[in-house]
Amino acid sequence: MTKTKKKHWDDLPDSLTAQDIADFFGLTRRTVYDIFDLSPSHGGIPNYSIGTSRRADKEDVRTWKDNLKQKQFKNFA
Repeated sequence: MTKTKKKHWDDLPDSLTAQDIADFFGLTRRTVYDIFDLSPSHGGIPNYSIGTSRRADKEDVRTWKDNLKQKQFKNFA
C-alpha cells in the first residue's frame, strides 16, 4: 500500500508525525527532528513522544509556520 502525501492542510490529521510534517513542507524527516529538538522560543515546533515516535499537534505546527512568516515579514520591511 502506497502512502499518499497530503497536499491540503485540512487533509492532515490532528496529531502529526515528523514524516507528515516533512511531506507537507517538502523537508527531510531529519530536518523536522532537528526542528523538534529546538526550543519553541528558538524556532522549534512543540512536540511530544508517544513511545519512540514524536508527534506535534496540528495547531502547534500552524502557529510555528505563522510565526516564521511573521519573522520573515518583519525582516523584509
